[in-house]
Amino acid sequence: MTTLIAVAHGTRSPAGRRQIQELASAVAHRRPGLDVRLCYVDVQEPKVADVVPAVDDAVVVPLLLACGYHVRVDIAEAVTGKRFPVAAPLGPDPMLLDSMVRNLPDADAVVLAAAGSSDPLWRADVEGVAAQLPGNARIGYTSGAGPQVKDVVAGLRADGARTIAIAAYLLAEGVFYRSLHSAGADQVTPPLCHDPAIADLVLRRFDAARLTSAGRAL
Repeated sequence: MTTLIAVAHGTRSPAGRRQIQELASAVAHRRPGLDVRLCYVDVQEPKVADVVPAVDDAVVVPLLLACGYHVRVDIAEAVTGKRFPVAAPLGPDPMLLDSMVRNLPDADAVVLAAAGSSDPLWRADVEGVAAQLPGNARIGYTSGAGPQVKDVVAGLRADGARTIAIAAYLLAEGVFYRSLHSAGADQVTPPLCHDPAIADLVLRRFDAARLTSAGRAL
């Protein structure tokens, strides 16, 4: 059976590491017999470039929320020569949007919090997600250039918002997620990997890439 190489970003957070490992285990549990190998593009080992050469047939599934640098460069370089298909990242996807909306309380204002990136494709994906959230959601980033989450929250308070909710567009806990709890909002949605449906989304990405690859081979 084709191996599923799940590629996460990597984090120093023990809780975040455990959550990503539990996600990989949930994927394997849903598909008995499937060889699921978890690796990373940063911070943690093993790196994707070390795992790819160890298997003969695989689909690479980025456990990432948009098609940014890590997908287009790190993962693409890792599979060079192997010609393994690379699935679409987990986001954007209606399932992720539904998960955030289900966990949003009634609030005067909503801030979509995402990891910062200068990659235009990443930012376009984030803007598309924000446009689908209720209440004309504003975008705030946890790092890098662009409006920071805490500054967006402060601006909304100054404009008269009494209750503010943060929709966390982050897969697992870590420095970025923890920073949201001190950004001044009233509530923060949980990391997306808390939703059991994420494991099904990973398998959908795997199946779609495998079928597309088989079609090209024919």
